Amino acid sequence: MIKSVCGYCGVGCGLEFDTNKLVGDITYPVNEGKLCSKGVSELISIETPSRLLRPHIRNDINNDYKITSWEKAIESIVNKMKQTPKNKIGFYLSGQLLTEDYYIANKLVKGFIGTNNIDTNSRTCMASAVVAHKKAFGADFVPVRMKDVEKANLLILAGANTAEAHVVFHNRIKKAKKKGLQIVVIDPRETDTAKLADLHLAIKPGSDIDFFNLLSKRIIDEELVNEEFVEKNVNNFELLKNKFKRVPVTKMLKRTGLSQDEFDEFWEIYKNSENIITAWTMGLNQSVQGVDKNLALINTHLLTGKIFKEGNGPFSLTGQPNAMGGREVGGLSTMLAVHFGFDKDSIEKVSKFWGTKTIDNKPGLTATQMLEANLDILIICHTDPIYHLPNRNKMEQLIKKIPMVVEINAYENSETAKFAHIRLPAAPWGEKEGTQTNLDRTITKQEKLTRTSIDCKPDWEIFQLLAQGLGFGHTFNYNTPKEIFEEYQEMTKLSDHMNIHEANYDDINAKPFIWGEDIIAKKDFLTPDKKANLFFVENKLLSEKTSLKYPFTLLTGRTRDQWHSGTKTNLPKTLLKYKELNFCEINPIDAMELGIVDGEEIKISSARGEIISKALITKDIREKCIFIPVSNREINYLTNDLCDKESFEPDYNHSAVKVEKV
Repeated sequence: MIKSVCGYCGVGCGLEFDTNKLVGDITYPVNEGKLCSKGVSELISIETPSRLLRPHIRNDINNDYKITSWEKAIESIVNKMKQTPKNKIGFYLSGQLLTEDYYIANKLVKGFIGTNNIDTNSRTCMASAVVAHKKAFGADFVPVRMKDVEKANLLILAGANTAEAHVVFHNRIKKAKKKGLQIVVIDPRETDTAKLADLHLAIKPGSDIDFFNLLSKRIIDEELVNEEFVEKNVNNFELLKNKFKRVPVTKMLKRTGLSQDEFDEFWEIYKNSENIITAWTMGLNQSVQGVDKNLALINTHLLTGKIFKEGNGPFSLTGQPNAMGGREVGGLSTMLAVHFGFDKDSIEKVSKFWGTKTIDNKPGLTATQMLEANLDILIICHTDPIYHLPNRNKMEQLIKKIPMVVEINAYENSETAKFAHIRLPAAPWGEKEGTQTNLDRTITKQEKLTRTSIDCKPDWEIFQLLAQGLGFGHTFNYNTPKEIFEEYQEMTKLSDHMNIHEANYDDINAKPFIWGEDIIAKKDFLTPDKKANLFFVENKLLSEKTSLKYPFTLLTGRTRDQWHSGTKTNLPKTLLKYKELNFCEINPIDAMELGIVDGEEIKISSARGEIISKALITKDIREKCIFIPVSNREINYLTNDLCDKESFEPDYNHSAVKVEKV
């Protein structure tokens, strides 16, 4: 029996593998033997006929691929890189990489190639939370763990559908509810999560800042501020308090679409709850004001002192298995490594550790900037930017202009593959080994369950081959993921708060390691003065506005049994029973006005493109809103490429569209 961990969402469930069967690990604290339908079917993803098993190459994207050797493929990439200015090279990574993969890629690109143009698809889901954590707490630190819901009196879920995106964690929420936990869901849709709630607030899209500002003002006005905590631990209170004296309360409430009675009902629950957790995900992050939305939410916990205590705190829920690990290593272009930025002192420390003098002192291109940057080389690893970046028609035209696109993937049926010149077969989950960090700072380990297929290689080996080809073999000569992890552990000693060096690689499966527990115990924030920062933010109404031509707001999100584009999850028949891959939720009143019948084909169009879907008429969605799941691979022909100016995360949930009968 081999113990491993799931490679899907950020919950990070423990698994046991025996010959050809996969079951939940009952001894694993995260899931206690429970698995979702995706996790149970994960073995099928290894055996699918859509696997990429050999290197392929072509000179022009209009030609057919030809099978080639690893030696020739790496040589082609290395020769091109040697002829290319470093600022014309980009690496586009994924939250599905293991920490060791991230570490090698980050070290190679920032430390030795000398460009910070290395980013990850976590940019499109978690970047707003990262920036807000740094501004409010001093570092990208999540101060809540999943088990805290068992100590909470109230769980507020804002723009988060745990019933479909974090299924096993949702089971824990349901268990806590039976013991008295109250749940409030803030979401324009009455999701499966909202159906469990004691109160569902069907807020208008884009009004989250207004809602949390109204809450903060009420906390201040009714003197529920924890004055002792604020005085000792928080900056900017008087400034915030003065700002809130002048906010237009009536206008803000109107923008939320909620009545005064609805808000008052929420307030009664809130003020009578001793322990409160506020959890959120893409509904807040994926916004042109994603950082501000995060800060408005975090303010409520800093004002009340409901943080750094069991059952309390702001809880950012990551979507991918190792989005957190990538952030810790430095997989974002806007940070250097181990939570360091590009200041002189940080660069000196990292340069000395890596033995290099080529680190640039400016942030690199983000994932949302790379295709528009006139790059000469783009290396894409375990992700599908043509599928997931907004304004797809534009992105397809941009990627065609890049002279060399390299795709490192375990599967051959990505949308990006149509635009690549070289494709390198990587080992997927189950065929490789390494660590990942789940959504509450728990470091776990994926184990190799079966042999690595034919000509496939783990990602860290592929990055190492590139490093060796570029002449950096003296510092890229690892033999195992353990060697990489232990070097990374040594690097975390440079940080004053990342105690990951205390973990034991060989023991992680039996005893998962949770880093940062001492931060909570000390109750010190990670700013220079050890105090958190309050920020006054306003809803600036920056998202695309609806109009007579485009009167609907498009919402996007996951469904329970599908993972992103469905490369892996649309193969098992069991995962196609719950919900279809392509549907469009629309309110009955809107459907009646348009003469649309349930199940009918409809055309959805925006200023950027159009797609065909199938109408699902339901009262579960607000009027003048529609919802299409991201399992529809064409969804980003519709979405807007507006981004948050600080996090560079796209505004996926506010695109103006129209709906028509086909």
